[in-house]
Amino acid sequence: MTDHKRATLKEVATRAGVSIATVSNVFSGRKPVNVDLRAKVEQAAKELSYQVDRAASQLRSGRAQVVGVLVPDLDDTFFTSLISRLEVMAQKDGYDVIVASSRDDMEIEESRLQTLLGWRPSGVIAVPCSNQVPAILSREARRLPMVLVDRVIAASAVVDTVTIDNFEAGRIAVAHLLDMGHTDIVLAASHLDIAPIRERIRGATTAARGRHACDPIAVEVGSNADRGAELFGDWIEGNTVPSAILALTNVTTLAVLTALARRGIDIPEHVSLIAFDDYPWMSARKTPLTAIRQPVNEIASAAWEQLKMRMEGDVSPPTPIVLHASRHDRASVRRVGSTVSGVPARGNAESTTDTPMNMP
Repeated sequence: MTDHKRATLKEVATRAGVSIATVSNVFSGRKPVNVDLRAKVEQAAKELSYQVDRAASQLRSGRAQVVGVLVPDLDDTFFTSLISRLEVMAQKDGYDVIVASSRDDMEIEESRLQTLLGWRPSGVIAVPCSNQVPAILSREARRLPMVLVDRVIAASAVVDTVTIDNFEAGRIAVAHLLDMGHTDIVLAASHLDIAPIRERIRGATTAARGRHACDPIAVEVGSNADRGAELFGDWIEGNTVPSAILALTNVTTLAVLTALARRGIDIPEHVSLIAFDDYPWMSARKTPLTAIRQPVNEIASAAWEQLKMRMEGDVSPPTPIVLHASRHDRASVRRVGSTVSGVPARGNAESTTDTPMNMP
């Protein structure tokens, strides 16, 4: 009869010919271990089918070598990209990551956070589903290291925050449309009550007013691409197709593209478009999209480094970190009045211009 008894730390140490402490350090990441010794331990663990007992480790230390990450929506590519990068960084530093989604619902958010905190994590990185710091995190802020990302008003936060300059992102997008002769501009927004979206709209409106143009019209389409396509399509049916559209998230970009495609409205012949959250598919189209790119790598890195610093005992005042997006110019924005053989010009589909946010 096969013995299915779980292998122990001591058995791994014996097979690898090292101390129990060395094995512990390999799997906990608490102290660096020589490359050769690490290889011996990992090989011994593999041969014995050894698995780290996270529950026992938590009981001994009072805190798991785990970090909780909460996002509003796992269907949103921006959040999944953020999670992917955080997982890589956490693994390098010896941490596991537990991911939860609030599905943009405050009650679900509270429940998910209670579950995450039940693991007694070493820290939490959270993107709130509203502008408010979740009550359960506010209560834990003094004892639990945490960093808030994206949907947060940094000035009112009592913990470290990582955001982008959303005002500047909206401003430089609309400034480009104005430079290309567009004055009839629509903003496809997810939720008008979310701080980053409001700031992008404020930046867009400020740019228009600075050129004495009409304020862009904001159309709220939610955070679901399919439903958003229906809502934006309904708006198009009741209004004149604008000269240009700025989609304020990657989900609203998909919603706009779907709504336009269903009605045979071509980009940029009939309407110019600037997307948000630049992803490979946006440049792998017949008409590649001009886009505002959030620096997701830098966002993840800043959030992880701040959290790691706090988990290592730093008690300095909360730090608001503000990063900058960039604009990448492609063929989806045409200059008003430009034509090729009677058809509005697409421009060079292969050309891409990277425009930093601090450019005028």
